[in-house]
Amino acid sequence: MNRTQCVILTVALTLCLLATAGCTSAPGTSQPATPTSTTVTSVSTVPQYPAVSFNATPVRYAEAGGVRLGYREFGSGEPLLMIPGFGATMDTAWNETFIGILAAKYHVYTYDNRGMGYSSDDNATPAIARYADDAAALMTALGYDSMHVYGVSMGSTISQQLVIDHPERVRKLVLDSVTYSIRLPETRVLFNTIESVARNTTFPEGVRKEAQANLAWNGSYDGLSGIQKDVMLVVGTADVLTPDAVAVQMAGQINGSWLVRFKGLPHVGSHYAPDEYGKNALMFLGTDESPLNN
Repeated sequence: MNRTQCVILTVALTLCLLATAGCTSAPGTSQPATPTSTTVTSVSTVPQYPAVSFNATPVRYAEAGGVRLGYREFGSGEPLLMIPGFGATMDTAWNETFIGILAAKYHVYTYDNRGMGYSSDDNATPAIARYADDAAALMTALGYDSMHVYGVSMGSTISQQLVIDHPERVRKLVLDSVTYSIRLPETRVLFNTIESVARNTTFPEGVRKEAQANLAWNGSYDGLSGIQKDVMLVVGTADVLTPDAVAVQMAGQINGSWLVRFKGLPHVGSHYAPDEYGKNALMFLGTDESPLNN
């Protein structure tokens, strides 16, 4: 960590389940962090943003990477591309409240990876780099040279490959529920899950191809130090698939990165605390990190 400089934000959330679905949060408390520890107080859960409906939003299509990718768009402003996780589609990867908060400030695009949901596929060998190429091609098809990018779980893996292979395509980058490899001691549960899916023919072909791509991925650790973008890593401290210890390692490799750890939340915490995750993303995306003039 001494060769990089990262801002580590600890967000303490005490969640309790209500009789109806939902959660409440308590004020945050700081945790020791190196080199900087900042306490972020949990925000109000009172709705302040227009609601969005996935079902009521039409699916559009774009030719990208030799396949036809289904996507939806919400809001207006600077473009923000949401890259979904393993086995997920744009119908299941995201929480509507979370997307609504982001869409209040940004032109949000959700989409399905090739072979998933509304997107077609071809006979190409599954690879994380291919999914990253698809994301870059989708930006072009939508009329953009670059976008902000928010990747979750496997989407954060694709996002890492995207910023390494196509750095000019990425403005700011959020890596949520992230690891730089699935073959770490800390990610053994994740590896076992993906390996079992890859071998199980009862799963849809698109999901098995995603599993195969993950197993073939060589990881990103050697490329992290070369990332020259504003990056925020987000993780729940109760995440057993991509534990927060891995995110801490990654923050130490990415110069100037932010690290936000949500206390007590599991993998893909935006489904459990969409207000907190959404407003946290808005704070990062809206922060001017240009060097100060002396």
